[in-house]
Amino acid sequence: MDRTFQVDLRGVVDLLSHHLYGSPRVYVRELLQNAADAVTARRATDPGAPAVVRIEPPELTGDGTLRVHDTGIGLTEAQVHELLATIGRSSKRDELGFARHEFLGQFGIGLLSCFMVADEVRVQTRHGNAPTVAWTGYADGRYRVELAAEGAARDEIGTTVTLVPRRDADQWFVQSTVTELAGLFGSLLPIQVFVGGIETTTGPPPWSAPAGTSAAARRDRLVRYARDVLGFTPFDVVPLSVPEAGLTGAAFVLPAPVNPAARAGHRVYLKRMLLTEGAEGLLPDWAFFARCVVDSGELRPTASREALYEDSLLESTREALGDQLRGWLVRLAGGDPRRLADFLQVHHLGVKALALHDDEMLRLVERWWPMETNTGRTTLAEFRERHGLIRYAATIDEFRQLAAVAAAQDLAVVNAGYTYDTEIIERLPSVDRSVLVERLEPNDLTTRFEVLDPGVELAVRPFLSAAQRALDRLGCEVVLRSYAPASLPALYLVSRSAAFHEQLQSTRERADETWAGVLDALAASGPPERPQLVLNHRNPLVRRITALGDPELVGLAVEALYGQALLLGYHPIRPADAALLNSSFLGLLGRAVPGQE
Repeated sequence: MDRTFQVDLRGVVDLLSHHLYGSPRVYVRELLQNAADAVTARRATDPGAPAVVRIEPPELTGDGTLRVHDTGIGLTEAQVHELLATIGRSSKRDELGFARHEFLGQFGIGLLSCFMVADEVRVQTRHGNAPTVAWTGYADGRYRVELAAEGAARDEIGTTVTLVPRRDADQWFVQSTVTELAGLFGSLLPIQVFVGGIETTTGPPPWSAPAGTSAAARRDRLVRYARDVLGFTPFDVVPLSVPEAGLTGAAFVLPAPVNPAARAGHRVYLKRMLLTEGAEGLLPDWAFFARCVVDSGELRPTASREALYEDSLLESTREALGDQLRGWLVRLAGGDPRRLADFLQVHHLGVKALALHDDEMLRLVERWWPMETNTGRTTLAEFRERHGLIRYAATIDEFRQLAAVAAAQDLAVVNAGYTYDTEIIERLPSVDRSVLVERLEPNDLTTRFEVLDPGVELAVRPFLSAAQRALDRLGCEVVLRSYAPASLPALYLVSRSAAFHEQLQSTRERADETWAGVLDALAASGPPERPQLVLNHRNPLVRRITALGDPELVGLAVEALYGQALLLGYHPIRPADAALLNSSFLGLLGRAVPGQE
């Protein structure tokens, strides 16, 4: 025999309060949704009917209860049974006309949420010429339906909901709190809402200005709204519209940088009732520089009606809003380059993130975003026009190590070590085949250094042998060349293959036996390329060192130059390097200070 599930209302209320709704404060929103739906239903057949909701907190009722009066369509006794006594059934709701597109919520579920703050909920409702019906529900799951007593019957069509507060929920019924929540959730509703004698509705959304309003006046109105409601003066305001989602609103461009990893929260209204102040996923991830305030008639809320439901419509809406922000950037580039430059100074990371997969944004970054180079800050377009080739250092350390020396050899280099810069440069040839890009390699420098005359090279051979013996234990090759600037005595160069071998060796020392064998196999693929200490023969000090006849002093001097080259080139200092720096410093100091202990 089939049986019907029995529902423990206390358990359902606990589920609502602890797992579905973020806070008991939503009870005000649910009451407003019910009232707004009732008014909408009545005005569908009687357009001249009043559209008013009045909330009376306990300070005004005098009996400790909160009452909500609306001028909506009201319910008959049969509708009360169907809508207030059944949880989760939608077929009867549809038949009774309360599931139409223009309605906000579900009367029964919305009323059930009131049990988060109330032990008892009373509903008095009148539909048309039918008698007033009284429904009383209790938090333990009991309810009763009866015709209202003669003195308690309503004179007008509509509904009154009375909440008897729970002992631990009194703070949610204070008049100032109720006024604040009614203004928060229902300020844009197309009906009048009063708490006591204070109206909390402010009229239509700020972006829906009357016909004939100038663009400047619309913008000023939205800027004031952002300042008053969102707490900041926006850099700019971008109107938003997605007809497919019934969405209108505005995106407010933030005036200060934000963390790209932080999830942006947007203010979302559904049919002019506030859904949430922190909706995520409304904009693409790259658009973290904007905060939106929108109203939609088609996007779906989650079960708690506190977030947006992720579906195909939300996805297409997100793409459409991203396109509109992208279009704003393109218009800014074409009409106000100086303002675009100001924007990029604040929010370049978002634009560069978009440029990784958007060709037009890539061209915008190439043309307008100045990057650091060893010849000064300049855009990639200007750099390419001046030098023909975009030669870049892929990390900030590489740029620091090589930029000055490269400039002395007439090699212009872009610092592509900042976020997205390397990817942007490497992507340019995919949209313009005439663009040539090349990563700077240490070999690019050494090929431009002058080799020594044969006679000089023969004379310094003993010095090079002594110098190489001093650095052999560090795996470094000593080379003597002549290059600019003459003030630089030594340069430490590490090719990518040498750097890879160093990382491999460091990992090998920390790995267990299983992985050590794998790393040994990788290391055995060929002889490693060693880092180079390139001494500058143009430097007077280096020339004096090459003329030394004392092998011990040559070793100390070369070790000191090695340490200085590491420090000047921002290279990491290994324990062996630190020990060498210390020993060479003390050794040279000992030779410089004569005398006996």
